[in-house]
This record gives sequence, structure tokens and C-alpha cells, in this order.
Amino acid sequence: MYSHNKGRMQCDRLWKNARLATLTGEGLGIVESGLVAARDGRIVFAGAVADAPTLDAAEAIDCAGRWITPGLVDCHTHIVYGGNRAHEFELRLAGASYEEIARAGGGIVSTMRATRAATEEALVASALPRVDALIGEGVTTILKSLRAARRIGEVRPLSVTTTFLGAHALPPEAIGDKDSYIATVCDEMLPAVAKAGLADAVDAFCEGIAFTPQQVERVFEAAKARGLRVKLHAEQLSNLHGASLAARYGALSADHLEHVDEQGVKALSASGTVAVLLPGAFYFVRETHKPPVELLRQHGVRIALASDSNPGTSPLTSLLLAMNMGATLFRLTVDECLAGVTREAARALGCLDSVGTLEAGKWCDLAIWDIERPAELVYRMGFNPLHARVWRGR
Repeated sequence: MYSHNKGRMQCDRLWKNARLATLTGEGLGIVESGLVAARDGRIVFAGAVADAPTLDAAEAIDCAGRWITPGLVDCHTHIVYGGNRAHEFELRLAGASYEEIARAGGGIVSTMRATRAATEEALVASALPRVDALIGEGVTTILKSLRAARRIGEVRPLSVTTTFLGAHALPPEAIGDKDSYIATVCDEMLPAVAKAGLADAVDAFCEGIAFTPQQVERVFEAAKARGLRVKLHAEQLSNLHGASLAARYGALSADHLEHVDEQGVKALSASGTVAVLLPGAFYFVRETHKPPVELLRQHGVRIALASDSNPGTSPLTSLLLAMNMGATLFRLTVDECLAGVTREAARALGCLDSVGTLEAGKWCDLAIWDIERPAELVYRMGFNPLHARVWRGR
């Protein structure tokens, strides 16, 4: 780690004449007259000019009073996939429910088929325009699943955290036998994924159209045995007490949570598991049961926001719009929205030690904005005020 002590400090680059939202502590960490300095891709100082050491910089960038936040973090995406599900959107407009479409062979299974049929090269090529849309809004870290996602991290200036989603939907070859399929996930798929080092965490979908809490628990036990952290899609369509299950295993996050009850909220609070809210999916499937934001606040549960970018229930590639939706649909505050796509999103990925706030020692991932106040990032729709994006000091 780098010291904040005053003195003389060498750096590769510094951004001066800036206003900062450092996201340190519990609020936005506002610094009205600030600067950020970086060396070897990491922050060596971020704070008030009055507190800064003497900085010898190879390059100095005048931000002309612009705002700097941490680079945005999209902690829940499914951005690599084959095909699309526009036809299902038409069916839903005609009155079909998400569950009806899934049980008829649509939903996640249809995307599974299209993804399996595509080459790795085709998957990467189709994902890059969606990735570029996120990058264009200041996103520097995303969550995605496995091999094609690792490739994205090689061809774009972006940090990619990967999650194994084997227990997300039942494939056609399982012929309806969920228990047998879960055994395959635990005994064959997960060990292979762990051995290849492809996953940073393991996720599952605990829902009536997906897997039961008992089946998810088997997956979590197998993940735990291999030293992998867990996450859970929980309580999206019903309350199967997935949040409590996730908390029991110390999950990094429980995501969706429209139907979570107070028992589940208390469990999340006790375990430190982050609640990841996904307003894009709530909006797109025309859900009416909102996540209990006030309960989450009362019990001190950390709240993150994400795009849930996927072809079926949230074809969204804008974290700025996700913030606006979080505020308008779920009544989150500006501070909660901004923390939700920086500090708390990093916490939900287990990488808060390296990204998510402006602090010495962390990667120098910055978003520089042409705004007068941070609320503009949440208030606007269809407008991108990003002036510059910095990833690892570049």
C-alpha cells in the first residue's frame, strides 16, 4: 500500500483541479478541491489538494473542475451469449408470463441452446458491442461467466471477474431430472472449472423454474470444498428463502430479492452478504413486487445495483440508466445509487480491496464526468456525461 504521508512523491500521472467522489466511508466522500495521482497503474494519492504531498508527475491532466468517481463496476451481467430473445418480448407483450415462456422451452434454455451453437470467437464478437457500451459509460470492472469472458478481458481495457453458472437452468439433455443434473454439476463440471481456474465464484438460480434450496446447497457445498466463493440469484419470482441460504454460506451477494422477507434480510445483514438489486429486470418483465429497500436499510444490508445485462429479462447495457431506474422504481437515494455501482458493487464481487473507491493502493480506475453535481449521473436518462475513462492509470 502507498502512504498518504506528506513529503515528495513520484508518480506517472496526476489529475488535478478536480472534484472527487471518493466513495470512502459510508457516503460519497466528497472532496471539492482534489486530485488523484497514480504510479504503476495504482493510486498513490486521492484527496484534497491541501493534504497532498509534493508530487513529481511525468504527466499532469487539468480536469477543469470536472468530477472524478471510481470507475463503475457492473457486478451482475450475462453479457456473453448467443442469439437474442426479441420474440419472447413480443410474447410477453401479448400476455405470456416469464414463467410460462420458460416452462414452454424458452427463457434461459433457449439462450443456452444458441450459446452452445456459437463458437467462442462468435460469442466474443457479439459481446464486444455490449461491452463497449458499458465501457463508454465509465465501467471498468464487470462480472461475467467463464472462457469467452476471460477473452474479453484480453481484448478490452477492462477487469473481468468470472462466475460459474452451471446451476442456472436445466439443459434439454437432462430430460427433466434436476437432481441428476445437479450431481453432474457438482461431480464433473465444477471440479473441471476449478482445475482450469476459469471461475472466481459459483452462482446458482434458486427459484421454482430453476433449482430448489436443497439442490443449490449441494452446489454450494461442492464450491466450498474447492475454495470458491458463492453468489445466488434469489427471491426474484417467489420466496424460497434463498437469501437465508446464501447468507448461511457467506455468499458475496444475493441478487434480485424482490420477494425476500425480513428473516432473509436479517440473515443477509448478519453475514455481510450484499443485496444486488436489478431494476432493469424488474422493469423489463413488468414485475410489480418491489424489493424491500426500507427493510434492507433498517438492517444495514449493503445495496449494490447492476445491469443484469441478458437477452431475456434485461437487455440493458447502461449502468447510468440502471441507477436512474434504481432511484425511480425502488426509491434509492443518489448516494445509494452511486455507491451501488462503485463501492458496493466491488464488495459484491469480492474485489473491494482493489477497486470501487478512490484510495491509495487500489487500481487507478477512474471515471471523469462533465457534471455540476453527482446527482446528474442518476437524474438523466439517455445522456452520457462521461468526459474520460481511466483504467489502471491509462
